[in-house]
Amino acid sequence: MPHDASASGPTPALAAVADWLVRRRRELLGLALLLAIAAIGPASRLTLDESVESFYAPDDPYLLAYLDSKQKFGGDEFVFVAYQDPQLLEQEGLDRVKAFAERLSQVPGVRAESTQDLATTLAPPAAGLAVRLFLRFPRTRRNLIAFSRRVLIGDDDQTTAVVLRLLPEGEATDESEKPVSRKETFRRIRELAAAHTPRAYVSGEPVMVHDMFRYVEQDGAILGIASSSLLILVILVLFRSLRWMALPLIVVHVALLWTKALLVVSGLKLSMVSSILTSLITIIGIATVTHVTVRFREMRSDGLDRFDAFRQTFIDLGPATFWSCATTAAGFAALLSSGITPVRSFGTMVALGTMLVLAATALLLPGGILIGRFSADPHPSPAERRLVGLLRKISHGVEHRSVVLLSLFALLMLFSAAGLSRLRVETDFTKNFRANSPIIQSVRFFEDYLGGVGSWEINFDAPVESVAQVDSEVVSSATLARPDGDGADSTDSGLTTPFVERVAQTTAKLSDFSMSDGTSPTKVIALSDGIDFVPGLAARTLEGKREVLRMLQPEFESSLYNPQAGRMRIMIRALEQQPADTKLLLIDRAEQIAREDFPDARATGLYVLLAHLIQSLLGDQLVSFGWAAMGILVMMTIAFRSFPVGLMMLVPNTFPILLVIGGMGWVGVPVNIGTAMIASVSMGLTVDSSIHYLAGYRRARSAGLDHFAAIHRTHENIGRSLVFANVALVLGFTVLSLSHFIPLIYFGVLVSVAMLGGLLGDLVLLPLLLYWIPVPHQARPSQAPVAVDPCTD
Repeated sequence: MPHDASASGPTPALAAVADWLVRRRRELLGLALLLAIAAIGPASRLTLDESVESFYAPDDPYLLAYLDSKQKFGGDEFVFVAYQDPQLLEQEGLDRVKAFAERLSQVPGVRAESTQDLATTLAPPAAGLAVRLFLRFPRTRRNLIAFSRRVLIGDDDQTTAVVLRLLPEGEATDESEKPVSRKETFRRIRELAAAHTPRAYVSGEPVMVHDMFRYVEQDGAILGIASSSLLILVILVLFRSLRWMALPLIVVHVALLWTKALLVVSGLKLSMVSSILTSLITIIGIATVTHVTVRFREMRSDGLDRFDAFRQTFIDLGPATFWSCATTAAGFAALLSSGITPVRSFGTMVALGTMLVLAATALLLPGGILIGRFSADPHPSPAERRLVGLLRKISHGVEHRSVVLLSLFALLMLFSAAGLSRLRVETDFTKNFRANSPIIQSVRFFEDYLGGVGSWEINFDAPVESVAQVDSEVVSSATLARPDGDGADSTDSGLTTPFVERVAQTTAKLSDFSMSDGTSPTKVIALSDGIDFVPGLAARTLEGKREVLRMLQPEFESSLYNPQAGRMRIMIRALEQQPADTKLLLIDRAEQIAREDFPDARATGLYVLLAHLIQSLLGDQLVSFGWAAMGILVMMTIAFRSFPVGLMMLVPNTFPILLVIGGMGWVGVPVNIGTAMIASVSMGLTVDSSIHYLAGYRRARSAGLDHFAAIHRTHENIGRSLVFANVALVLGFTVLSLSHFIPLIYFGVLVSVAMLGGLLGDLVLLPLLLYWIPVPHQARPSQAPVAVDPCTD
């Protein structure tokens, strides 16, 4: 028995549990493997929820406004395919546009009758003789081109776009066909675009959202294999043992299987946020097993056989491992305070996975360590002697340079805290992708030549009409009072000329306004634009003009005006690649302008949803961080039976968070989907090392060592396991830098920085604090290990 192995706490009870684990090692290992095999089937059915709606609570007002608009106006899932043709406005160029649009319309998942292209707009096939003659007038043609500007034709008169409207997902093109996935629809559209001469670019918000989830899903699988492979190599170098290389990875993957199976049983799905579940469980599992590995090796080097070494390792690390997992789970459970549904489910998933790491460790390690003799012991790493020397220097620095070190930490924390005021929110959806990705190249093309792809709307109350479909496809109006009493604009004749003029007035204001930095909408489209396009020679009355407009553009009115619901909207297009603050100001200013004429006007659309999503994530980060800190304080107070110790433990775990988030502000890294939860995630991960360090310090103090002697011993013993775990995980997370999805790159880098900051806090800041804050411990006589029957192992 080593002279520092005694510990405070219920050692007899721990010894009894350790003896039971050793005796039942085969049964426990078999049980774990059977449960893992049983979990394979359910775990394989865990799916990724790829809807934007999954980011919001069902009662979120922004989501409700978005869904209400989709229901009233038929959904706005459009794909844009654009290219350049110097002969665009010549007949040959228009024929090429029409042929390309027809091929695109035949793609399964596309609503063929809703396809818009320049050739069909200039010569509608359903137009009667009078309309065709009217369209031949040069002035009419010029007006129609101006009407289509920045939608179907660019300002250069050489760029054109085909607008494809998607069927609802899961709906077939016709009854004889099976529904196709969005993935298949986009693949075929891109194939046609790639085969087109000249090159065609594919964009649109549904495509960007699909690509985001596709990259997350692909990267999750590829990076999981790559990071596991790298971790295998690193652990093998550190411990030079095949058995001890395999054990942490087996624990991680068994815990992941159990977690995924339970998620399927409970009906939960992965979201884009929870795509990092595998990464976090890997961190927690490898850190846990690394502490066991280093402590077991110390026991073996002190002369204990494998069974007694395992028993003493369990007695020494059992409580710390339990509390570190429980505290980590509490930190992630703080995400349940979020108002964003995927963030809450993510907190549940990681909290569950963390506790299953604890269960997997208890079931797998006794048999994994003690059954068989192949590669039974971990060995010292090649550079371990140098590492111990470095840790000794750090502990002596803590003893002799405490004032200087505390001052440096205080200055660094103040400097980092100042960076919080410099944080900026990134709502530019394109910044989630690498600059050379196809989607970004397409977005740039559209922003350069067609006014961008950031589409949103402002909708408001409009007159209610009863629409009666007759053989001539003419819409007749009748009087209807709105049942909810909101029909202030309703008249005996439904839609009226004064109302349309008011819409035109608002549209002109929105088209003309510009913010102080020059930012403005690139295109504003309203029903009044279509009605004004029809001259008096073609129709004199409002209903007559609407009839002509329906022949020219069959879906134009229905996409902007729902007469039964009494709701109308003005569509706005804006640049996607611009600062977040500018976007939010643009949306707010446009809404204010519309409310001058329509007091109930509200802005919505995917563009608006994403802007407010990141804002919500930023606010949630502060709330969840507060709850995580409270949870850790409570857990540490219970674990160490001391409120001052609980408060003290917050300091080294707050330090890496300030370092990371403040550093983001100073360096200019924006808060995006990948970085918005970094505070609560970092606190949940770094607390593990602090608990193990404090537990090692208590063991040293219980053995009769004074403060600085205990610090020296803890650095040499626990310090090594902390360094090994952090080095392995940081190197493993460098694989995330290969991701196509920028938030995953940020997440990998920032979590690595947080872990290194936590390591610095545990090896330097925590020992400094321990000098002033006494940690309860009880000197106990060393106990000889109780003999355990090793059976035949």
